[in-house]
Amino acid sequence: MKPQFFRKVLKNGMTVLLEKRDLPIVSVAIATKYGGIHESANERGIAHFIEHMLYKGTKKRTAKQIAEEIEKNGGELNGFTSETMTAFWCKMPSKHLDIALHVLSDMAKNPLFDSRETEKERKVIFEEMKIYHDTPAHYVFEKIQEMLYDGMLKIPLIGTHETMNSIDSKKLLIKFKESYQPNNLVLCVVGEADFSKILKFAEKNFGNEKGLLKRQEIILKNETKIETRKGIDQANMVLAFHSPLSTDKKVYAAEVLMAMMGEGMSSRLFQEIRAKRNLAYSIHGALNSCKFFSYSNVYVGCLKENVEKVKKLILDEFEKVSKELTEKELNQVKEQLIGNYYISMEDSALHMHKLISSEVDDDVEEFYKYEKNINTVKLENVKKLAKIKEYSFFALVPE
Repeated sequence: MKPQFFRKVLKNGMTVLLEKRDLPIVSVAIATKYGGIHESANERGIAHFIEHMLYKGTKKRTAKQIAEEIEKNGGELNGFTSETMTAFWCKMPSKHLDIALHVLSDMAKNPLFDSRETEKERKVIFEEMKIYHDTPAHYVFEKIQEMLYDGMLKIPLIGTHETMNSIDSKKLLIKFKESYQPNNLVLCVVGEADFSKILKFAEKNFGNEKGLLKRQEIILKNETKIETRKGIDQANMVLAFHSPLSTDKKVYAAEVLMAMMGEGMSSRLFQEIRAKRNLAYSIHGALNSCKFFSYSNVYVGCLKENVEKVKKLILDEFEKVSKELTEKELNQVKEQLIGNYYISMEDSALHMHKLISSEVDDDVEEFYKYEKNINTVKLENVKKLAKIKEYSFFALVPE
């Protein structure tokens, strides 16, 4: 059944999306097309800092009231920052859609950026940094991006102690006013809702201010590094390479390749490294792609003495695909991806996130053409992408 999807760009430039569903649940998000990729190196982490501050109170609501209005009405509230956008969202019974819209729009328009709360939240972000540093499986993904890019992309999205300490309430407010304006905003609803009512709300509650976004330069590179650390028992490693952008049709071939290599227990790398050789427990591959930069990665957790062996197995398996891939295996992976695509639609919040990401990448309609786009992937394109010429590698190993 074709989804009931609606999209409109208002006169002020704000984009409104709705996928209408019959279940009495709505997932609602407001996102700005402002993320880490718009930050300079000396302000890295400011988009994430702003996201945190949106929950700390507005001119109408305290931080506690923001949480209570959503949670006490049966909802959940959260947010995220990525390289391309920042979003805050909730999921709740559809009868409370008005509450969701009013709370989120208040957060998007009227955050206080109180200086005392800013100092308190800075400490919270420092604690978040420690969690990421102390979690090897997260840390290696921060580091692999450092191996793949120069400039601001080599710095963790959360920022550093130096950049966080250089950002005060005044800077947060200036950057907020530049980026959180209607022409940069996307309002997305998935669930039981009336599109005309959502449009009326957006038109009434958002003005005509214009914001500016300045994207930073993307500087590609490839590096290899092994880092040692006391107090860990397992090596965590990531091998990554630059891939087609999300706006390039070849991105679907990259999706097929990475699903084949590292998605699930039937994947080639799982079978070769874990099932056949018992060299690791956790193995997975993924494509991290947007319209500005893109890379594929393979993560493995293994013994320190097996790092080089596992690395060689990964490269060898990609080489085999570049020479031996058959139409039969290609079609099996296509079926896997298409099935996973439809299964993912079951969760309205996850679906909402994907719709926003597709919109920010310029063409949300492509999201609904996923099955067609996957089915048009050609064997030779996947084999060509599997021929890795250059790559980056990072491993965190026990001392």
